[in-house]
Amino acid sequence: MKVEVKLFALLEQYLPKGAHGDGIVLDLPAGTTVGHVVESLKIPKELSCMTVVNGQDVPPEHVLMTGDVLAMFPPLAGGA
Repeated sequence: MKVEVKLFALLEQYLPKGAHGDGIVLDLPAGTTVGHVVESLKIPKELSCMTVVNGQDVPPEHVLMTGDVLAMFPPLAGGA
């Protein structure tokens, strides 16, 4: 199944070769979870990123489907 993966800010360094801009389309086996993608991209657990699929915040156990867009953001900080 094909899933578009987009990594933002400092996470972009974990995109595999062949990525253009901030994302890449990956061909993944059925049943792949968000957590599996994070592991396969070798994103360190310390970066506990925010994961969003098709605009919805999802946990690592979320099972991806063909055509999904998985976006990952580094931890947000700051404020006044």
